[in-house]
Amino acid sequence: MNSLDPRVNRLPAVGVPGQAEPKAPMDQFGTFEVFVQPRDGKPFQHEGVVHAPNLELAFVLAKEAFTRRFLCVSIFVADTRHVHVSPMTEGNDSVLNYIRDVSLQRSTKETYEIFQLPKRGKQHLQAGQVEAAGPEEAMAEAKKILPADKVIYNLWVIRTNDIRYTRPEEKELWLTLPEKKFRDASDYKGGDKLKEFLERAHS
Repeated sequence: MNSLDPRVNRLPAVGVPGQAEPKAPMDQFGTFEVFVQPRDGKPFQHEGVVHAPNLELAFVLAKEAFTRRFLCVSIFVADTRHVHVSPMTEGNDSVLNYIRDVSLQRSTKETYEIFQLPKRGKQHLQAGQVEAAGPEEAMAEAKKILPADKVIYNLWVIRTNDIRYTRPEEKELWLTLPEKKFRDASDYKGGDKLKEFLERAHS
C-alpha cells in the first residue's frame, strides 16, 4: 500500500508484514561477562554483561558501564561462550558433590580461572587458578582446591587466555580522581562562589 508521503514510498522494502524473516549472521552483538576488582588483593567479582562486536570493545564498554561510579582497580572481560558452567544447586547441597573426577591424559595443559557462587542471589567470586587440559578437568581440579566443608552453589571456569585483562599501564584509568568528587555537587562549592560574586558586585 502506497503512502501519501513520497519519502515513505522511496524507502526500501523491509519484508512482508506479519511474516518474520531469519536474521542475517552477525546481525546482533555478542555478550561478554564483566568481572570487577574493587581493591588490590580482593577477588574479582562478576558484575554483569555488556553487548559488543568484539572483546576489545567489550572491555571499553565494561569500563564505562561498571566502573564509573565506584572505586575499582581492575576488570576482566570474557566472551560468554568461553564461560563453562557447572550445575546449580540449592539449600545445603554443594555443587562439588556433582563434579566428577576427570584426568585428561594430554601433554598440554592450560590455566583456567575459577569463579564460585558461595551464596544464592549474590555474584560469582574468583576462587583461584588451576592447570587443566580442558574445562571439564578444570572443574575437577577446582574441586580439589575449594573447601569441602562449605556449600558452593555453582562454578564457572574460564580459560585464562580467553580473558581480556586490565594491563598494568591501563590501571591509570582508575587512578585519576579516585574518589570521584567531581560527581558531587558539594565539591563545586557553588554557594561559596555565589556569595563571593555577590560581595564583589555590591562592593
